[in-house]
Amino acid sequence: MKKPLDSNRLGAIDLHMHSTASDGTCTPSELLEMASGLGLGAIAITDHDTLEGCRQVLGGTLPSQLLFLSGVEISTKAPDGFSMGGSLHILGYGVDVNDAPLQQALVELQQARDSRIPRIVACLNQAGVPVTMQQVMDQVGDGSPGRPHVARAMIRMGAVADVDEAFDRYLSKGRPAYVDKYRIPCQRALALIRGAGGVAVLAHPYLVPGGETEVLTPLVRALCDMGLAGLEVYYPEHSPQAVAFYLEVARRFGLLVTGGTDFHGDLLPEIKMGCGRGDLNVPFALYQALTAKIALNR
Repeated sequence: MKKPLDSNRLGAIDLHMHSTASDGTCTPSELLEMASGLGLGAIAITDHDTLEGCRQVLGGTLPSQLLFLSGVEISTKAPDGFSMGGSLHILGYGVDVNDAPLQQALVELQQARDSRIPRIVACLNQAGVPVTMQQVMDQVGDGSPGRPHVARAMIRMGAVADVDEAFDRYLSKGRPAYVDKYRIPCQRALALIRGAGGVAVLAHPYLVPGGETEVLTPLVRALCDMGLAGLEVYYPEHSPQAVAFYLEVARRFGLLVTGGTDFHGDLLPEIKMGCGRGDLNVPFALYQALTAKIALNR
């Protein structure tokens, strides 16, 4: 692998990835090593509802020439009057990983996540899939259990061929083992991120129903009124047309532009760190603008 160079900082960053602290398959230190080897200029670890991965990174030594930004991806309820099929995901960047109010909210979400998995396992058993909690926990490691860990346990026991089949047949909404999850109000999440010195960004807007059309605009306006500061424009599932639309939405509302791959390691092997499916490039200038905004919040 090539050695990182200063010039690479002008080419690529990845501000959306997951470690073993949530549902990724790489440890935080492995993510750092991979990013450094790829010559990325900056990364953020944005684990689901936990800052533990970021704490591990900040408590150690960063590879030379790699910049790191703390992050978290919070599962929230959409504002009143807006319908969502699932969670509205809010990314919090540059947050104080020891902020007490934010940590308390994340503990609530983790506890709800932990209690959800046994219910999913019970539903799978009723559907004829004899997976056990122990088999699921064997896939978790040091993180918090989630549906991807259930999927991995199902693959290991031969019940399904891959993660897509596990979700399509059993774990997605409307399927036999779907159990709805606890979410905090988005207004609370936005306030917590701001209170922890961070910047709040709407993750992968294409997942919002009608998110690639002007249907998105009223939601963004409502979130801006609550403290939203950015929009994740560059993302593997965003078409060139969608990227152009999100850039216009960001311009219209004065939002920061961010981007990342949503890298999960071997869980989604088709998504590569730094480049998604091979055609994603998130400019280093977006990291600079994001950190400048974070500095203003402190």
